Amino acid sequence: MGLTFVPTPIGNLGDITVRALEALRSCDLLVAEDTRVARRLLGALELPPKTIWSYREQNANSVTGAILERAADQSVAVTSDAGMPAISDPGRALVTAARAAGIAVEVLPGASAVMAAAVLSGFEIPPLVFAGFVPRGQNELERALKAALARDGATVFFESPHRIVATLEALRALAADARVFVGRELTKLHEQHLVGSPAAVLDGLERPVRGEIALVIAAHVRPKDGTRAVYATSPTAQSGDVTLDRTIDAALADGTPIAQIAKTLVREGYGERHALYDRIVRRHKASRSPGTSLPA
Repeated sequence: MGLTFVPTPIGNLGDITVRALEALRSCDLLVAEDTRVARRLLGALELPPKTIWSYREQNANSVTGAILERAADQSVAVTSDAGMPAISDPGRALVTAARAAGIAVEVLPGASAVMAAAVLSGFEIPPLVFAGFVPRGQNELERALKAALARDGATVFFESPHRIVATLEALRALAADARVFVGRELTKLHEQHLVGSPAAVLDGLERPVRGEIALVIAAHVRPKDGTRAVYATSPTAQSGDVTLDRTIDAALADGTPIAQIAKTLVREGYGERHALYDRIVRRHKASRSPGTSLPA
């Protein structure tokens, strides 16, 4: 009884696990991101046909209750089109709803494009951040890339073959000496690994670009003195400083803890955490009145 989240191969059918096969074979109901993909998978694995319900972002709210009703006294397997369900798909909400309803939730280990790309990159890990799909808007894209460059460790993104060239060009404009890894068609017949600067990876990409893309960006270190680079979110350093200080002042005025402000600013691409924390403390000390306590 309950929900079992079943990872499926990300390209090579041989990567299915024994436990995943058993879960798919024995479940009373299969919940899938795309029912057509799920039926093809069952056929390829020579498993018996199953009742399959679609669960995706567009219908999650309307079908969650019915899924949980079935999971209360039957075994329900949950899959995505490839890899681990609930990673960059709506399965996360199903976990939360099941736990709130007192329904058992189990996750099976298995194929993960995130971990495969992280290992293949050779970049320093931990820490490791999975940031999902690269944002589409230009401002959001630049902010996400700046945050990846500024944080410690490595950041993994998913990207479409139609947009990877533009994303790498944007990264090159921000940091030409950045270290980047692109894994294309991981575990598939035409798997490709490219690592180096954004320009070098762009040169190595076959055109037209096809297949699933995993992008890994390493922490950016200045080559001469080994210090970490800091990225402003505005076109010029001066206006970036003004914008940053205004953002800090507004957050302090709202009573937001300093540690939380720093964490948010790092995520939004304003720079490195320790430098931001020191800046926030200085802004707070400069503006607070006597006897005012420092947000923790």
